[in-house]
Amino acid sequence: MSPASTARRATSRADSIRRPPAHAAPRRRALGPIASIGLLASILVSLLAASSAPTPLYAIYQQRWGFTPITITVVFGVYAVAVLVSLLVLGKISDHVGRRPVLLMALIGQALAMVVFVTADGVDALLAARVLQGLSTGAAVGALGAGMLDIDPRRGGFLNSFAPAMGTASGALVSGLIVQYLPAPTHLVYVVLLGVFVLQALAVLALPETISRKPGALASMAPEIKLPKSARTSVAIAAPVLFAVWALTGLYGALGPALTRSLVHSTSVVWGGLPLFVLAAFAALAVVVLRRTATRDVMLLGAGTLVVGVVITLVSIASGTGGPLSATGFFLGAAISGFGFGSGFQGGIRMVIPAVEPHERAGVLSLLYVVCYLGLGVPAVIAGVLVVHGGGLVQTAREYGIAVIVLAVAALAGLLLSGRRVKRVAVVTAQAEPASEAVAVARTRG
Repeated sequence: MSPASTARRATSRADSIRRPPAHAAPRRRALGPIASIGLLASILVSLLAASSAPTPLYAIYQQRWGFTPITITVVFGVYAVAVLVSLLVLGKISDHVGRRPVLLMALIGQALAMVVFVTADGVDALLAARVLQGLSTGAAVGALGAGMLDIDPRRGGFLNSFAPAMGTASGALVSGLIVQYLPAPTHLVYVVLLGVFVLQALAVLALPETISRKPGALASMAPEIKLPKSARTSVAIAAPVLFAVWALTGLYGALGPALTRSLVHSTSVVWGGLPLFVLAAFAALAVVVLRRTATRDVMLLGAGTLVVGVVITLVSIASGTGGPLSATGFFLGAAISGFGFGSGFQGGIRMVIPAVEPHERAGVLSLLYVVCYLGLGVPAVIAGVLVVHGGGLVQTAREYGIAVIVLAVAALAGLLLSGRRVKRVAVVTAQAEPASEAVAVARTRG
């Protein structure tokens, strides 16, 4: 056989490998890096928007079904509990089976939750929808955050802090506007979200997988609090701050609508969602403004600003009688507190994530969200009980606010002490290095 015919045959074989047969199905085009990270961020925004969307509707549900304020906070808290369970059971599974399958199932779960919301005819259905919503959100947040970091660590770190705040803000405000000004107030917002989740699920099919599968998926579902050694110190420093800032979110999510209505003397549901919107919008602003500030400085600013904002909020509701000044002070406190929330949240994420390996990201992010949702849910449920069986709405808000201040001050003290400890270790290390070098030189000469 001549060299020319051998070359032709090799070329023909290579072409047959490169070109699929005519009857083969065309390959699905995968999304590029920018489109992929944009899709993941949009899903995180949608999930958090859906979580805050029912907030302006609680007053309508209460009028229709005649339940007490305790029920409102139970509905609020059961979502947080469902997220916690899901984070503990499913938080690490995407590190084993991949990001895409977990996200697809989570979006299907969210779509089902929206269907239950649309058809809800009582508190039981409302609770069921919130449980479904919480389980699917808990399964997704770790995979979403890890997926964004897999694609681009710098942008992913920013979006991990920015997207939750934007989602919470948009959900509370858009839901209130739809309920107030458009038809079918208890249905339309969920129908819109249902359409969004379906479209996102279809887009996930074109999402390239960012991590290779590895065994141990079933074992990873056993609930445990386990951190890589490299992240333990940073988590110990970040956890108190994260708990404190999310406890603040629970205050505005659970008691904010009722407090606002008492201050502005209005029954509009837009007012009901406005405190949470202001809080989350300024949290998103903090993420943007402080994205290049040193991590520890961001966390210190977050804890300090949180204290100032909550103090202003407490002063504004001290009389309990309302009025323009009280309402202005309430929203000013929400804005300052929100800036503290955004600072503390992004500082905690930035402090922990660089210390872990890519295959550990989803699990560690899920554990951070466990801390966040404990702060969100537990104080809110306790507050609901106190509103009815304690000192009432205003007194409970004062007690809740004082508890948040105590948490923030404790977190601030922990940050300052940890900073001194780090400096002390650095000094000891610096002093030890010349001695080590001298020993090495002596050994070399010997």
